[in-house]
Amino acid sequence: MAITDTGGDRSATPASAPARTPGPTRRVRFGYASGSLVTGTFTTLPGLLLLPYLTDTLGVGAALAGAVVFLPKAWDVVLNPFVGRAGDRTRTRWGSRRPYVLGAGLVMALGFALTFAGPLPGTAGAWFTAAGYLLTATAFAFFQVPYAAMPADLADREEDRLRLVAGRVAVIGVAALVTGAAAPALVDAGGGGLAGHRWAGVFGAAVVGLGALWVFAGTAGTREGGARTEQRAAQPSLREQFAAARANPPFAALLRCVVLQSVATGVLLAGAPYFAGHVLHDSAGVGPLVAAFVAPNLLTMPLWSRLRGPRGYALATTLFAAGCLLFLASPLLPQGAVLVTMALAGTGHAGQLLYLYAMLPDCIARDTAATGRRQGGVLSGVFSTAEGLGVAAGPFLYGLVLQLTGYVSSGAGDAAAQSFTARAGILAGFGALPALAAIAAALLLRAYDRP
Repeated sequence: MAITDTGGDRSATPASAPARTPGPTRRVRFGYASGSLVTGTFTTLPGLLLLPYLTDTLGVGAALAGAVVFLPKAWDVVLNPFVGRAGDRTRTRWGSRRPYVLGAGLVMALGFALTFAGPLPGTAGAWFTAAGYLLTATAFAFFQVPYAAMPADLADREEDRLRLVAGRVAVIGVAALVTGAAAPALVDAGGGGLAGHRWAGVFGAAVVGLGALWVFAGTAGTREGGARTEQRAAQPSLREQFAAARANPPFAALLRCVVLQSVATGVLLAGAPYFAGHVLHDSAGVGPLVAAFVAPNLLTMPLWSRLRGPRGYALATTLFAAGCLLFLASPLLPQGAVLVTMALAGTGHAGQLLYLYAMLPDCIARDTAATGRRQGGVLSGVFSTAEGLGVAAGPFLYGLVLQLTGYVSSGAGDAAAQSFTARAGILAGFGALPALAAIAAALLLRAYDRP
């Protein structure tokens, strides 16, 4: 079962129990969910385009390209917890987290445009891309950590937090669907190569900027949306808070799980263009693959919301792993059947995201009730660190698979012809690697229920 908010001292009499605040309004739920336009775009667009942009447009080797994708997100491993602590200590007239969400989102938009600006080809272009992506990843830390902590501030009850998170997961699907389908099409419409990717970068910047503005405006007037005047207990040091997180078995299990689950997601996104081009022999098939994968985020939330915690996550993982393993039979299947297989994996992935994101605010609420300290930002920062590390490690690991199986890079803007061994590596990495990572994640989450 998921950890739930105990609501403080259960021994108190009904007369002394604090009145529960109403649940978030529809405007607040929609406003909060719109922030997933930022997170979904950040995960999907670079996840789909950045690795093949480096290998097949800039001509960078697969292993080095994987490192370019990985290192900026590894920087977030160091940065996220400090961002979380800063958010916990911030007091402004606009709340403690909303100013970060707005400012960081707008800086992210600039970083997106720079990442795919492509002023130079080859290694020099790769360094420019790495700098733009480093700026984007840094800004994302300042957006994502406060954003992920907001449900614990916006809602007191577990069911209300679950509704907030369900909306967030649904809009992740919208963002992934829009950017995953439109960005590759914009690359082609722009002539491919450097010029085409510039248009994709500008498009991603526009979606990110819109999401940041929308979540800031939509959560105005809430407890998070105004200045906080209540007195709080003195916060422990950052080191003490890390120690508390490590000593919390459910939260520690959640962290281990989210790392591996994010690896699985990162591999699928990075591998989709290679899978479409070299296994399905249809480079334009990336859009339908992404659509089949993320559409269940919009369609299955009411069903997944009926379940809770690790048991629901285990069922979702079973569907996800089954879909991934069926990819191995893709050379023998018609493309329609491959899309059905992708939809099966996407159905499981929708449930995985819902349960992981819902367990985080439950952990924050339980921690606040037990300690009396406001450290949701730190816990959210550690969680975002784990998630970001996994998402970045996925493309890096997939790049290593490509390198080890002999993938040939190209600087011409089109993928080079590949050997049988390289195509086998593309398929094996795309199917087996995410399935194994997700199964391991589900096994590690079994410790979530332990006291």
